Amino acid sequence: MQRFSRRHLLGTGAGGVVALAGGGGVQQHAAAQEAGERPRQDPQVTVLNPQARVPVSLIIDDSTCLVNLAHFAIPQFAEVFPDRYQQDWRKLPREIPDAFVREFGEWCREHGVKGKYSIVPCPALVGWVDRDMPGWTRQQLTSSLDLVRDFMSVDWDIHPEMVTHTWAINTKTGRPYPERTEAFQENWGFSVGKSADELTDYLAYALRILKNAGLACEGVTTPGGFGSRVMPQLAEATLESCRDVYGVSLSHYFRNLYTDQRSVAPLVQRARGLDSDDPQCVVSVVGCTGDWFGGWDGLEIGTADQFITADLLGGRLPEVIAREEPVVMVCHWPGIYCNGQRDGFRIFQTVVQRLHEGYDNLLWMKPSEIARYEAARQLTGIRRADSCIELTAPFATRRYTIRTPGDRIPGQPGRPVRTAGVRLEREGQAPADLREVDGPRRLTEGTWCRDAGDLIACFPLERGRCTVRLL
Repeated sequence: MQRFSRRHLLGTGAGGVVALAGGGGVQQHAAAQEAGERPRQDPQVTVLNPQARVPVSLIIDDSTCLVNLAHFAIPQFAEVFPDRYQQDWRKLPREIPDAFVREFGEWCREHGVKGKYSIVPCPALVGWVDRDMPGWTRQQLTSSLDLVRDFMSVDWDIHPEMVTHTWAINTKTGRPYPERTEAFQENWGFSVGKSADELTDYLAYALRILKNAGLACEGVTTPGGFGSRVMPQLAEATLESCRDVYGVSLSHYFRNLYTDQRSVAPLVQRARGLDSDDPQCVVSVVGCTGDWFGGWDGLEIGTADQFITADLLGGRLPEVIAREEPVVMVCHWPGIYCNGQRDGFRIFQTVVQRLHEGYDNLLWMKPSEIARYEAARQLTGIRRADSCIELTAPFATRRYTIRTPGDRIPGQPGRPVRTAGVRLEREGQAPADLREVDGPRRLTEGTWCRDAGDLIACFPLERGRCTVRLL
């Protein structure tokens, strides 16, 4: 029997959109999204994955400072759905301690793991991360924020997961709405029918709380089914709220995950002003797994084999790696902690160890890095003229990697050449020669290689114009 995540169940209720498996709702909505502007890209040049590797990331939902969201959220969910939420929440710990956050973060850093870590601004109405968290001292809250800001944020994007993850907040009063129905739960009906302006106001409210707490954000995560029936409006609201609060022109959001055969490539949406001084776009980062570590409440333990089997051949992740699409795993923080038993953490450690044993072409990245690279991949203008490749980039990115014929001049088959070197030229800067390496697996930023008659080059892409010259 297939196990579904809460994100799936909440996204499909009351005629909503299928967010995980089965049905075509999300595909239809994705197709209806406004892609925006696209530049001309020469077919003789292909943009590969960064460093010719497959991006890997971990999305952590339901995390915040100190509070175990499952303990406090279950009785609030049960007010609306008493038959669906019958867990004995009183037996769940009220806190996920910072000692575990540091233990997890240190192990991940040691193994190169990167991803996204939510900070719910007002978790289940317990308190506010930028003010007070009743049940904990001010010093405990300050220390928890310091840990996230100074340690975790090095390897992890920080997202708000709306405001409370439970009852919706009236942004004019700062208090939850008094109605106790599905329509006023963030996870279910609150976003239904909302305009882009209304969603922008709500997302910006959440972002400002994190900004007040000293946390930087370039994106948001939706709780449960939030936004599933207003995805065009959600995309616009993400772009506008992140610009308004943090001044970023390239933002991203996590809303959907698929475990079937649909593509999990990021979606670059609402691109505009690419030729101006103010280019903008928003990227939907898509998950590729279910919540198979320890469930959203830490009570349903999965297995590493669902991700990748011990022989390194089976499971969901090898399928996605074979397609060279980003491997964005999804979990919930209570399901990593597993109420102090750490079962989900051990499963994750096994998955990472198997990935590193089975593949030498993976690159751990934050979702913001995946989003930025995909924006540069799709929105950079590319023109090849003889031995020169001219690039016009509205967004900068690291490890920009291109493939192009290296032993002939495109369109002139009678003029075979052999590239002796590759030079990166930028106006106002000294030319930089890239270093040749022996094959794609040895590519790093600032290098190039030969591969079956083609040339592959990897270099930092700056915003503006540059030329890659084949020597």
